Amino acid sequence: MNKRYSFEFFPPKTEAGREKLKQTRAELNTLDPSFFSVTYGAGGSTRDNTRGIVLETRAAGIDVAPHLSFGGDEEADVLELIQQYKDAGVKRLVALRGDIPSGMGATRLVYARELVEFIRKHTGDHFEIEVAAYPEIHPDAKSYDKDISYLKAKLDAGANSAITQYFFNADAYFYFLEDCEKAGIDKPIYPGIMPILNFTNLARFSRNCGAEIPRWLTRKLEGYGDDQESVSKFGNEFVTEMCQILMEGGAPGIHFYTMNQVEPVKTMLQELKAED
Repeated sequence: MNKRYSFEFFPPKTEAGREKLKQTRAELNTLDPSFFSVTYGAGGSTRDNTRGIVLETRAAGIDVAPHLSFGGDEEADVLELIQQYKDAGVKRLVALRGDIPSGMGATRLVYARELVEFIRKHTGDHFEIEVAAYPEIHPDAKSYDKDISYLKAKLDAGANSAITQYFFNADAYFYFLEDCEKAGIDKPIYPGIMPILNFTNLARFSRNCGAEIPRWLTRKLEGYGDDQESVSKFGNEFVTEMCQILMEGGAPGIHFYTMNQVEPVKTMLQELKAED
């Protein structure tokens, strides 16, 4: 079976950032990924930027998957956005619950399962739909088993596959797959991989999103202090080796969180493809 590789971007806030992203996309596209995804801020706070990048990417003949959530939007607004993507030839969406920024006054969250149902109701089978999975449990989950049941509900509602939150423990992914299979989930679950670019930023972000950085890895990286070159070198070696373990263990592919950078994910993927 051919492995699926994909790259994730976030919408830059400046024109210089958008120009840099075009260059990054062009260079990563030489690796022939299945698609690029583009994130969507809480409550659609990056909606216009996300839409602009998605439509420009699609116009360049590149497969792209917009992230999508309801946030505080009305159904008509979300449907209009979906229709714009469909008209542009977009074939894939990443459906998320998302978050509602404080002060928006929305009465409730629209869960990813409901968004999947909404997309299927209005567009049939036009889109391949990705949803999120959490091998180390979603921060808001009541329990490990309940979190898996929510994933199953999203897939049963019509999603085609899932992409995981990033992690740094391959065993967490494999254990999660076993429990998903026991729960009756038979659709692909792609591991999400985050490169280690800046450990201080990564540690802060991980605390906020519930991703676990093993204690030994934290201490190892902290031991390099301000030696960023050593942090990057060790981090790249560790993450690449973890990807190799995942692929050898049967992962259907890899989804890279690029942070809008070419490296180190380009080198990582080249090494993985060399071993296919």
